[in-house]
Amino acid sequence: MKTKYIDFIDQNFDFPQEEFSLCNDELEFHGINIMDLVKQYGAPLKFTYLPQISNNINRVKKWFSEAIKKANYSGEYNYCYCTKSSHFKFVLDEALKNDIHLETSSAIDMDIIESLIKDEKIQKSNYILCNGFKRDQYILNIANIIDRGFNNCIPIIDNYKELKLLEEAINENFKIGIRVASEEEPKFEFYTSRLGICYKDIIPFYNEMVKSNTRVELKMLHFFINTGIRDNSYYWNELSKCLSVYVSLKKICPSLDSLNIGGGFPIKNSLNFDFDYDYIIKEIINQIDLICKTENVSPPNIFTEFGSFTVGESGASIYEVLYQKQQNDREKWNIINSSFITTLPDAWAISKRFIMLPINRWNEHYERVLLGGLTCDSDDYYNSEQHMNAIYLPKYDEKKPLFIGFFNTGAYQENIGGFGGLQHCLIPNPKHILIQKDANGKITTQLFKDQQTKDEFLKILGYE
Repeated sequence: MKTKYIDFIDQNFDFPQEEFSLCNDELEFHGINIMDLVKQYGAPLKFTYLPQISNNINRVKKWFSEAIKKANYSGEYNYCYCTKSSHFKFVLDEALKNDIHLETSSAIDMDIIESLIKDEKIQKSNYILCNGFKRDQYILNIANIIDRGFNNCIPIIDNYKELKLLEEAINENFKIGIRVASEEEPKFEFYTSRLGICYKDIIPFYNEMVKSNTRVELKMLHFFINTGIRDNSYYWNELSKCLSVYVSLKKICPSLDSLNIGGGFPIKNSLNFDFDYDYIIKEIINQIDLICKTENVSPPNIFTEFGSFTVGESGASIYEVLYQKQQNDREKWNIINSSFITTLPDAWAISKRFIMLPINRWNEHYERVLLGGLTCDSDDYYNSEQHMNAIYLPKYDEKKPLFIGFFNTGAYQENIGGFGGLQHCLIPNPKHILIQKDANGKITTQLFKDQQTKDEFLKILGYE
């Protein structure tokens, strides 16, 4: 009878997979033995595998290049990284190795841009797309960069007032984009995105405020779907409406030459994950090309903004199971040595799924459990509907430490959780390490940030 954890995996998933394999009963991630990291750095532990950032960027660039070539598409493709997914310098440094562009969303984002310019990581040829609601400081920071000759810094107009504010702050002539306020999915509590200008109002806005303005050049229409790029009727319908606006606007605005199909790609959240990126990209190119040819307008340069897809699959969180509580006849709780609320806030707040696997003891019997965190909050647990509110793991044995990993956690968790700040029940941030490959392919590790200390907490709280 097959009752070992490795049997459970073999019966339910294709394994090993590109990034996951097993070596001597221990999990490897991109060829890295996770238990070796635990032995060196301890747990809880977060790590970022930097090469995966470049891997994913270049996968998308390759898919778009092939789709453009196959369709004989005349426009160009530009990859943008959404800094809000992870603002860490090590992420931006890795991403910018790959001839990409950036999308920002706040005033302090622009201070990061300034730092990257100072370090010569960003050149005047890089596009900087400035999204989001723009308050005074954000406007001033954008103006400062444009007035220093970064003409590819393009503020994306979110509302009617922003254009006037930009004109007052910027001394030079400048380019703009207009964000489309797309309709939300039917399950949303509201019909139209609060961000951007409604479809029907874009051409009147251009005619009234942009067309005769000699200081402003409209270059881009920005289309964003909150749920990301998906192969469903909702996405294709919204894209079709956006393309209709684009060709109508292009006919009266010759300077318009770019379409930003913002909204990210999904990332792998299960060993059963299956998403045909190549097909979706080819279909997007084909649809854009078809309507432009039908309407006799030149096809736009295409921009994408990928945040989670860029950085998400580079991250992982490792925990040790401290204890098991049998709460009734059916529920066994494995308590980890950290907190889901503080270290994986997306799992707690929006029921985000991640790939969860044990790090060791794969050749032992398994059991059905629930996973709980250290805080005194009843919501501090990992609850995946796809696991039917439970997880399968090697059986708990207090004499045999069990380590578990959550993978593809590299986007948003530190930003939402408040990296280096106060944490729920004062559970400290785990140690965070960076993993890189040198020129010879050798794996190297570096401690980025040690685990938070009591002194850091007490200082924030005013006790020191």
